[in-house]
Amino acid sequence: MAQEITAGYDDAFLGIEVPLPLPRPADGRETAELTYPRFTVLLDPARRLAAVTGVNIDGATLLDLPRTGQWRLDPRVPADDQAGPAVYADNDLDRGHLVRRRDPGWGTPAQARAATAATFVYPNAAPQASGFNQSKELWLGLEDHVLEFADAADERLAVFTAPVLAGDDPAYRGIRIPRRFFKVAAWTTPVDGAPQLAAAGFVLDQSALIDVVRGALAVPPLGAFRTFQVPIADIAALSGIDLGALVAADVLPPAEPERAEVRGEDGWRLLRAPEDVFLG
Repeated sequence: MAQEITAGYDDAFLGIEVPLPLPRPADGRETAELTYPRFTVLLDPARRLAAVTGVNIDGATLLDLPRTGQWRLDPRVPADDQAGPAVYADNDLDRGHLVRRRDPGWGTPAQARAATAATFVYPNAAPQASGFNQSKELWLGLEDHVLEFADAADERLAVFTAPVLAGDDPAYRGIRIPRRFFKVAAWTTPVDGAPQLAAAGFVLDQSALIDVVRGALAVPPLGAFRTFQVPIADIAALSGIDLGALVAADVLPPAEPERAEVRGEDGWRLLRAPEDVFLG
């Protein structure tokens, strides 16, 4: 009998307790917890999008499988609480995986296939402009880059990804399209023989790609995606997500004294290539 896959994000996966981050919406909105093989989505029914996702990745047994899967609604929550196929029809919006298709695809081939297929649910999607360029490639490859770095430890990651659900996001087809997305990757590194938590945070900004003034998405010229490495404390403030111990585990050095007053995007680290990422 095949070994069962753990349902949902596992807090203890890294050997150090790393709880799934929790939203702190100012208006007290409730989220629906949806568990899938090796990952969890906290769905915000009011926004019809994920408030946060968390996935466990075992790089040592990660498999590179062909892309399979059909996007579908999750029957455990009302269809009206999910940004479904109508949002993505006849426009330049992609169904952007939050938990990447490949992330939970590890273990035996059967386990990996089941887990990757499970990522094709609308609660795990968010609208992203379809223009594909270096910044978006970098965003998609960040986990691979961090995983390679973590190879010296145990090749395991906990990754949290979500759209930043801002109140002024532009309205479109019954939802609001997020301008920004965040990702926080966590791993352990040995210090004096004991595992110590380390983490890095990133923001993808697609603001310049979103134009719904005339009721449809418009895509400006290539190059408008921007990817930043960002202090995890800034991500917590920006998103309203409680990132707990991940803030203290941030590997990004604090701002230099002469730039300590710089806040927000002006103080973020713009990434143009994987080599620009700071991992300690």
